[in-house]
Amino acid sequence: MTLLSHERYCREIIVQNDLVRAALRGADLSATVPTCPDWTLTQLALHLSGAHRGVAEIVRNRVTEFTVPNDVPGTEGDGSWDADTLDAWLAEGARMVAEALAEAGPDVHVWTFGREQNTAFWARRMTHETAMHRADAFAAVGADYTLDAEVAADCLDEWLEIISTPQALAFKPELVEMAAPGRTLHLHATDTDAGLNAEWLIDSTTAPLTWRRAHEKAAVAVRGTMSDVLRVVYRRLPADGPGVEVLGDREALDAWLEKASF
Repeated sequence: MTLLSHERYCREIIVQNDLVRAALRGADLSATVPTCPDWTLTQLALHLSGAHRGVAEIVRNRVTEFTVPNDVPGTEGDGSWDADTLDAWLAEGARMVAEALAEAGPDVHVWTFGREQNTAFWARRMTHETAMHRADAFAAVGADYTLDAEVAADCLDEWLEIISTPQALAFKPELVEMAAPGRTLHLHATDTDAGLNAEWLIDSTTAPLTWRRAHEKAAVAVRGTMSDVLRVVYRRLPADGPGVEVLGDREALDAWLEKASF
């Protein structure tokens, strides 16, 4: 299920990427990213632009089988990038993928790592990849992070879809360890209108997990703004962070979050 149109995804990639670029202007690009502590801000930017460029190659070349992208120069290392060059690189990578996806439309058959083998998958994935790495960039520079509620809810849907696929379980068998008796979660965004139905029931008592948009009782509930609930699930915000409320079995939540990652 997606909430957004293909055209919106293509636009949103640019919007989110421009916000990343704005966060990096004037920042210490050698600073460590607290939510990705193995990276500096430069490495975060190169990773993001590398993802954009790799997907642009898949879409442009109509790649239908897994291959390692071979046309993504300049994404290694972080010592030789000045601020202006890095900013231009980020802008170009986002433009490349957004234009390739817009030109192809949503229905072209291409390789993906998900159930859907089409360009619609990549438009959605690159939107959320960019939005979540914006959260990383904002954390590094101390900026307040919010994300449009529709985009954030769709991002959460996508994450649950990904970690419950057979492909994900095959790639990372540890995801099976999310399953445990009584391990049910309720996520509740407190700042959205009823039309968005921004509540989720996740049943992780078996593998793969199942989930649905619903207001239902669970072993543990997480309440907060849509942006904050999303960041908790993505492990970009501690579950005991300001504005986040955890009700019920905190140990079940912590154990689930530990395993629900790549």
